[in-house]
Amino acid sequence: MARLAGFEPATGCLEGSCSVLLSYRRRVCNFARPRSRGGNRADEPWSHSRAGAAQRGCGLPIVLCVTAIPGRSRPAEPRRRSPGWPAAAGILVGTAADALLGDPRSGHPVALFGRAAQAVQGRAYADSRVRGAGYAAGCLLAAAAPAVAADRLTRGRPWLRVGATATAVWAASGGRSLAREAEHIAAALQAGDLEAARAALPNLCGRDPAQLGERELARAVVESVAENTSDAIVAPLVWSALAGLPGAAGYRAVNTLDAMVGYRSPRYARFGWASARLDDVANWAPSRLTGLLTVAVSPVVGGSPAATWRVLRRHGGRHPSPNAGRCEAAFAGALGVRLGGTNEYAGEIEHRPVLGGGRAAGPADIRRAVRLCRAVTIAATAVSVVAAAAIGTGRP
Repeated sequence: MARLAGFEPATGCLEGSCSVLLSYRRRVCNFARPRSRGGNRADEPWSHSRAGAAQRGCGLPIVLCVTAIPGRSRPAEPRRRSPGWPAAAGILVGTAADALLGDPRSGHPVALFGRAAQAVQGRAYADSRVRGAGYAAGCLLAAAAPAVAADRLTRGRPWLRVGATATAVWAASGGRSLAREAEHIAAALQAGDLEAARAALPNLCGRDPAQLGERELARAVVESVAENTSDAIVAPLVWSALAGLPGAAGYRAVNTLDAMVGYRSPRYARFGWASARLDDVANWAPSRLTGLLTVAVSPVVGGSPAATWRVLRRHGGRHPSPNAGRCEAAFAGALGVRLGGTNEYAGEIEHRPVLGGGRAAGPADIRRAVRLCRAVTIAATAVSVVAAAAIGTGRP
């Protein structure tokens, strides 16, 4: 690239608009040296050519020979790194808010999303995987779009980022609600009120409670606490740390869709297939992290890390779900109980492998499972805070 004298900017530099440094190899080309007005005078030196030509009215432009020098490009200024502490602080505040405040009785963002998704399902439903995939993709985009916009608006505004992240983590998490429902059923069982326990079980899982006795109800609650420790607590933290606001919103949308249509029933076996597979992918890493954290904190409920690890390693893959078995096996090992067996869902009987080699779960084990869940929550929060700080600092 060359340039003509008289057309360059006032600074005499085009480096800001070119990837290579332009350098004058020779001061004046032989064929373009300025001539005096008379035409018979000797060539003037370069130091006087431009000013002298202007004063004497030289009519010829000065043409400069330039050479592009590869490898001498001006180093680009490093882009400013975003601080990682706003996302880390937001995760910490959001987790604390969920633990202290829990979910509102009405107007929760997840409930609003669920009602909207249910309304859309009425128009979009067909016994087709393609229609189900389109439904899942549309709902996911609708949930993620506002989060992406909020993520962009809060860039460079650390305190706004703290507030937005805290709100997203609080909305996506459900630790307090999980503990409250589990402890409510434990209290009903310990009081001998089977009907109250059966009536409350659908708040935790889709199992038919009508014929369940005390032991089966306790097992159902412990299994639900184990699985939802990953789904409702660890996974939102992981996705918030890895992908910020869009990660938290997107994960919660996927998990909610799975809870709505991710069943093997005749109605949803095909339509809910995409939602169920998305949830499997989204929970693959969080469920395994939940299992490892359960091993680490198992002494909180009197368990042995070594024994918990053995159960997790041997039995975690037996479950028909690629993710739930890791959580349930780890809880079974830490609590010293036996999980799995025959379950009934909407008239469908499922025979699941036994996880753990301990005794049958009882009402007291529900409270132990809640205590274990809280310990895993603290450990997962610490891991996510550190990860968010590190990842955020490394992002441009």
